[in-house]
Parts: sequence; C-alpha cells; structure tokens
Amino acid sequence: MTAGQRGDSPQFQTVLGGIRVPRLGPGRPRTRPDRVLADKAYSSRANRALLRCRGIRATIPEKDDQAAHRRARGRHGGRPPAFDPVAYRLRHAVECGINRRKRQRAVATRYDCEDNRVPSRVMV
Repeated sequence: MTAGQRGDSPQFQTVLGGIRVPRLGPGRPRTRPDRVLADKAYSSRANRALLRCRGIRATIPEKDDQAAHRRARGRHGGRPPAFDPVAYRLRHAVECGINRRKRQRAVATRYDCEDNRVPSRVMV
C-alpha cells in the first residue's frame, strides 16, 4: 500500500518480484505468473519491458495519448501492444476482491470515525 496521492505504477516491479504462485503438488511456488492483467496506469514502456524480459504476457490497455504518439510517428511508431479484451474482463473480479478487503480493513481499524485522534480498534 502506498500513500493516497502516490501512484501505484512505481511499485509494479516490487509487487511483481513478490509474487509466488503455489503449485498444485509438491515443489516450490512459481515466481512467474502466466499473465498480468492491469489497467491503463501500468501501460508504461518500462512496465511492458519488464514483463517482456521475464516472459510474462501482458493484458494492459494502451493509453490514448500513447496510441496517438505512436500513430503520429507513422511506420516508425511500431505496432500497438497486444491486448486481449476477453482476458481483460477477468480483472473485474480481482478489483472487486481488493475493494472488499479495503472495506473490511476500514471497518476493523475504524480510521473513518470522526474522532481521528485515537482510532478505536474493533475485532470483527
């Protein structure tokens, strides 16, 4: 978690390095997921290069200004990055799970109460 005013994209490499995908049987967990689903905030060239270097497929939509810049360069702008809209729909379930966890944390810590001097702890 970062501060509210900070972007999440600078933490992308750190989070990706901490991923452990458990195996069904015995053996150590995998450190390389099959695919990364992310929103437009993670569509930077550095993030895509990191994924490409590690051999991870990315499903990240391209920002409008990035696409316009690429098209303005003509044939030197290159191809647009691959994007699978069917796989991108799975991101919705992940976002719902993260939001549910954030709501539970707010209830458990009660940081949203009016008296912000001392948060009251509530065990749920």
